[in-house]
Amino acid sequence: MSTKVLSDLVLSKSAFSHVLDVPADGLDIADWLFNLPMYEYRRCCAPDHITAGFTTTDDGRKMSINVERIGGTLMIQQYVGEITDPLHCHMVSISDAFSPNGHTTVQVIWDLSIKPISATSCEFTNSVIAHPTEEFMAFIKEHNISFEDAAQARQTAGGDHNRRETPMFAESIKRKSLMRIR
Repeated sequence: MSTKVLSDLVLSKSAFSHVLDVPADGLDIADWLFNLPMYEYRRCCAPDHITAGFTTTDDGRKMSINVERIGGTLMIQQYVGEITDPLHCHMVSISDAFSPNGHTTVQVIWDLSIKPISATSCEFTNSVIAHPTEEFMAFIKEHNISFEDAAQARQTAGGDHNRRETPMFAESIKRKSLMRIR
């Protein structure tokens, strides 16, 4: 099967923000993401988050490995860091999706950013976009599922998941920065 991404089609798209009462310049998303303890990851969206880890690609780019449940689908995401700065991480994964119908793949783009609001506050944004692969399109065709129905299900489950994890991620990043200051 082909993991060619069909970037002109969107399975789901959501972005949620959370305001933090700390200056942006003390936060570091990349440090948090690539040193995130497994149990802290779990706490950020229980019971959906299962485990997380980090590694590098063969050419040395940072990777975040996340295992989580989105709706009824187990997702194994191998996010490659395209941007891994303190205030912005842009991660791209060809993710394995295990649903009750079987296994397929989707591309997931995960973008985390922080922008200053004032000298003492900032806004964290967690954005997730999923695109189908050719393999995914063959999978839904085989199971007689329309793209519209698959996209609606993914939008509902993915949006709910992102809404719940965003404030938890933001507060976790804040806690990590406060521990560095002490």
